[in-house]
Amino acid sequence: MTQGTTTTQQPAPSPAAAAAAGPMKRMLNQTRWETLAMVKNGEQLVLILFMPLVALFALAHTTVLDRLGLPRIDAAAPGVLALGILSTAFTGQAIATGFDRRYGVLTHAATTPLGRGGLLAGKCGAVLAVVAGQVLLIGGVATLMGLRMNWAGVVPLVVSALLGIAALTSVGLFIAGLVRPEATLAVTNLLWIVFAGAGGVLMPAHFMPAPLSHLIPLLPTSALADALRSAINDGAWAPLPMLVLVAWAAVGTLGVLKTFKWTS
Repeated sequence: MTQGTTTTQQPAPSPAAAAAAGPMKRMLNQTRWETLAMVKNGEQLVLILFMPLVALFALAHTTVLDRLGLPRIDAAAPGVLALGILSTAFTGQAIATGFDRRYGVLTHAATTPLGRGGLLAGKCGAVLAVVAGQVLLIGGVATLMGLRMNWAGVVPLVVSALLGIAALTSVGLFIAGLVRPEATLAVTNLLWIVFAGAGGVLMPAHFMPAPLSHLIPLLPTSALADALRSAINDGAWAPLPMLVLVAWAAVGTLGVLKTFKWTS
């Protein structure tokens, strides 16, 4: 699991540099800095790339998902991609933001020309950049392993991923802005384990006994994985899972707006 050291490795863009740039340039600079902070952190890389790839290889070489009636790599790839998005948008971003609060990064950045909106936009932009890299890497590895992507599902896949990012990032920021960094670290790591094991990510919800099989699809992780399965395997939209993601994104965003604390 990742620790809360991501944003202390290099200085944030200086107020003078931020003032010299326009709003869009400031946001892009922050996005670049946030992205580099994530990919240069070894613990983050383990969480967002190494563990999903391990899961991909494990599921592709075991009988765990054989009940889906698909080639193993086809059955595994959507859930592993959902796991990568969960790692980046939820766990990694929540922990990084929580410790940004602890070390005063949020307070400092909010008083510069970047502003609070630019800071949050930069964090969201970094998540998008890293997830794009995950999609290319995990998708590329899965393709080499024999994944048969239904190309009619490219647009549903992109939309589903964006909705999943919105839902998971907003919930992660809600937790990071509400509780102490140590609690954020503990809660998000625990939830990552629960979601990965029993949140409908790697194992579809209908594998679970009732009543869990009826409740798990209401989780954002299960909704994201189901939407990706529909896109990748069937080339189709998944209206109900996508509606669940929209609902979680709305609730998470409202929670951030109402409760986010910029200092610990």
